[in-house]
Amino acid sequence: MSTHYDAIVIGTGQAGPSLAVRLAGAGRKVAIVERGAFGGTCVNTGCIPTKTMVASAYAAHLARRAADFGVSVGGSVVVDMKKVKARKDAISSADRRSVEAWLRGTPNCTVYTGHARFESPREVRVGSEILAAGQIFVNVGGRATVPPIPGLSEVPFWNNSSMMGVDFVPPHLVVLGGSYVGLEFAQMYRRFGSAVTVLELSPRIIAREDEEVSAAVKDVLEREGIVVRVGVKCLAVEKTAEGVRLTVECEAGAPVVTGSHLLVAVGRRPNTEDLGLDEAGVEVDARGYIVVDDQLRTSVPGIWALGDCNGKGAFTHTSYNDFEIVAANLLDGDPRRVTDRITTYALFTDPPLGRAGMTEAEARAAGHRILVGTRPMTRVKRAVEKGETLGFIKIVVDADSRVILGAAILGVTGDEVVHCLLDTMYAKAPYTVVQRAMHIHPTVSELLPTVLGDLKPA
Repeated sequence: MSTHYDAIVIGTGQAGPSLAVRLAGAGRKVAIVERGAFGGTCVNTGCIPTKTMVASAYAAHLARRAADFGVSVGGSVVVDMKKVKARKDAISSADRRSVEAWLRGTPNCTVYTGHARFESPREVRVGSEILAAGQIFVNVGGRATVPPIPGLSEVPFWNNSSMMGVDFVPPHLVVLGGSYVGLEFAQMYRRFGSAVTVLELSPRIIAREDEEVSAAVKDVLEREGIVVRVGVKCLAVEKTAEGVRLTVECEAGAPVVTGSHLLVAVGRRPNTEDLGLDEAGVEVDARGYIVVDDQLRTSVPGIWALGDCNGKGAFTHTSYNDFEIVAANLLDGDPRRVTDRITTYALFTDPPLGRAGMTEAEARAAGHRILVGTRPMTRVKRAVEKGETLGFIKIVVDADSRVILGAAILGVTGDEVVHCLLDTMYAKAPYTVVQRAMHIHPTVSELLPTVLGDLKPA
């Protein structure tokens, strides 16, 4: 005997709750299923808690630099990690409770707690109950990848989720992975007081970025005393009395790396293998991501996949945009598509990196004739006033159409400033719209017209 609904939403990450509430508000009878913590990765182990900890790390860093601003704090700066964790937990749990209360208080929406698994293309089992619906939306997110390194399964290690339980300062944190997650934790814990070593397999960190961006971020980290090693392949891991020992293959540097604790941050994988997707006939790719079309429909009519599990983005904002696309198509008669959106994201180190659109390398590979404008943050008065002059602004423009193809803003408030360019890119307006705009002084954004007024062929 099954309970019938108009729609079933599996997962309460960034896309699921908003879609469930929108469908319920349109008069649909909706069931939403959550097997773990409400709110998904962002609320529990991703954006919210990690950026809360980044804020604490920044406070410690700024306190150590107080004398640079003519301020005396007296004595050494002490980080109380138990209080840092408590603050993070309070903010994260408040968001988690809010999501659950929102769903439970929504008319036409029934909340189920438990693991959901497809029984057929129209049926989902949750515990002993069978739920049936004509429309099913999968929003199950992803989790950290565990690489097949000999010995790793025998060694205690952290990932982005288990790091949320740490309430002390590790003496020496070894970070395996030099991409976005690993670098944010590396700088954070260095500022808390840990010695930190980053090991990256690729020839440079954050390898998807242009080379000068990778080099500049590496310089930022090394200025703070973080050891960054690239071109390093981890061959084996073993537990020692002091912590962990990693045997590595590398062109330069010691073949053995030791530390007190290990963070593994080498990528993510979708939570799709235990959903019974084969029972529903839903196609997945070689990495386990659910295959979707431009409107997020799966290979089975009546089933959609949103968020990290569809491989179309790995961010909270892409997941929310998935909700907007599905809702627009189903409820508004607005044929929105995934390919309408422009890639954008941030690396929340300090200074942050704000990115939009193509890198210079990607623009060249796509066949564009390009113009490039750059400006070091040392020539941005807001950065000088704040004593935060590391980084630069880089904007890539199509020489023929004059549209902005992409931007990288590594510098103070770069994660906010990049939206000035992103919105112009969505408008498909020529770069001259920004170049001729009058911006407020003193801000970082006021330098965008200056950079665009100094474009050069590249």
